[in-house]
Amino acid sequence: MSFLVSALAASLAVLLPLGMVAGQDVTIQDSFRAAGGPPAPQAVTFDTEAVPVGSRVTVTERVGEDTHVELRLEGMGAHRTFGAHVHQKPCGAKPNDSGPHYQHAHDPKQPSTNPAYANPRNEVWLDVRTDGHGDGGAGATQAWRFRPGQARSVVIHEHATHTGAGAAGTAGVRLACVNVPFA
Repeated sequence: MSFLVSALAASLAVLLPLGMVAGQDVTIQDSFRAAGGPPAPQAVTFDTEAVPVGSRVTVTERVGEDTHVELRLEGMGAHRTFGAHVHQKPCGAKPNDSGPHYQHAHDPKQPSTNPAYANPRNEVWLDVRTDGHGDGGAGATQAWRFRPGQARSVVIHEHATHTGAGAAGTAGVRLACVNVPFA
């Protein structure tokens, strides 16, 4: 069923003009698979110790006058905090294929570590603390909507997101990624 939901959402994102899918809620549910193996998975892990193959991810976007994004992880590393952010490009075979964080007001200097741009009001930050089973969740609501086609994935990072100058928005290496056709 989750494959069908993922395949249907991906098909609609490709077949319909962006304006026709904008405004619809989106939910992606999948299990992480190892990077580099065909076919290209919806959810990919680059670190199978922190994000084991078969661990599960759900990303939901609810759209109204604002944007609400929820992230749910199951079967990840236990008792651990992961940083998570919406990124501009889809997941690929390599961790950096997903590009930089999506920013509502774009920082002209990339990678962005300026707290004026790299902050939870201008980006979608979904830091998650897992329980003893490796399960956890987070949500963020923004007063703005994604620009069509410019937010394509959620990346799971190795630790909580930093907020200080010169490191704002950073959360360590990219451990995993899930493709999401944000509205």
